[in-house]
Amino acid sequence: MTAADTDEPRRLRIAVLNRQFSVTGGGAERYSIALVEQLAARHEIHIFAQHISHAWPGVTYHKVSQALTRPRWLNQLWYATATWWVTRTGFDVVHSHENTWHGQVQTVHVLPVKYNLLHSLSGWRRALRWLRIASSPRLLVYLALERSRFSWRGPRAIVVTSNTLLPQMLEAYPACASAIQVVTPGVDQVRGVATTLEKVEARRKLGLPEIGFCILFVGNDYRKKGLATLIQALKQLPEQCYVAVVGNPAQIPKFKTQAKATGLDQRVFFLGSLPDVSSAYQAADCLAHPTQEDTFAMVVLEAMAHGLPVVVSSQRYCGIAGLLTHEINALLLDDPLDALALTTALERLVQEGALVDRLSSAALDFAQQHQWATLALQQESIYRALTHRVEAA
Repeated sequence: MTAADTDEPRRLRIAVLNRQFSVTGGGAERYSIALVEQLAARHEIHIFAQHISHAWPGVTYHKVSQALTRPRWLNQLWYATATWWVTRTGFDVVHSHENTWHGQVQTVHVLPVKYNLLHSLSGWRRALRWLRIASSPRLLVYLALERSRFSWRGPRAIVVTSNTLLPQMLEAYPACASAIQVVTPGVDQVRGVATTLEKVEARRKLGLPEIGFCILFVGNDYRKKGLATLIQALKQLPEQCYVAVVGNPAQIPKFKTQAKATGLDQRVFFLGSLPDVSSAYQAADCLAHPTQEDTFAMVVLEAMAHGLPVVVSSQRYCGIAGLLTHEINALLLDDPLDALALTTALERLVQEGALVDRLSSAALDFAQQHQWATLALQQESIYRALTHRVEAA
């Protein structure tokens, strides 16, 4: 008996390309992992990665060699070539989260390289930029890969993770407009507000003060995500306030120095990368995310799923903010570099219990509407549409 005989959708064989397939990675990695976990029960999924720290029933993992870690552009070219070779046949869908020329589904997590290099430039300034590009093997490789990635070759789907990324994609690669779809990140479940006991236990587990107002910061690029601004803001907040930092341990020394220079080394706690960030969300009283650039910001959504009030940069800087409403389900910052504005927003959370309750309740409602179980079905429909077009050709 076949799938057609039972009216059951055909099980697809899917290759997923992501160089870093680790739960301690950034938003792109967690996005990729979440989709795999949701779809693994219904499809045969193969992961092709250079670094793997994940195990899930029914998923097959393939280690891609990494002869060179530097320069990064050379490794990117090697990864694209190696994965093309091993996935060129035998799969219904190849889904790439990387800058590769192959893959019927291309998920875009960051601003296009072309946009970053050429946006708003014209005349002699644009010509000078092209001269710089022409003299840089790194930029030439990245641009060549990206141009091939977003070329209109059907059947192909280009998935962006937020509506705010659409204008930049269309400016850089207008020919791919008809292939673009939006699949935002989600959460696996809405966990709700931590009880007092859960909060105390989480703080003990992480080595945080049990008493005080805990401001959580989560990000692997401390500079881009706004930790320097948060440390400035902390200096103006009451002594009971402290910051817990989760993310890339390689960046800790530099920001420890900043905290010490401002006399805050006893109020900033660096936790490094955590395999499960849920304990940090349980320990926190709010999340601060004064990011300078985020196409979505999964950490904000994850915090909201724990009922945390969030202070986050506006839509100009952060994709999820385009779905949020100031003072209804979040506090939005017009300028992520404005430490005074960040201080004012955090002071309100310390002092206004009614505001905290309102934001917390609305955060849970928002997270309820953005769950992976639903979003994975949206991604699956993209896979099936592509395979149907291939079969009909």
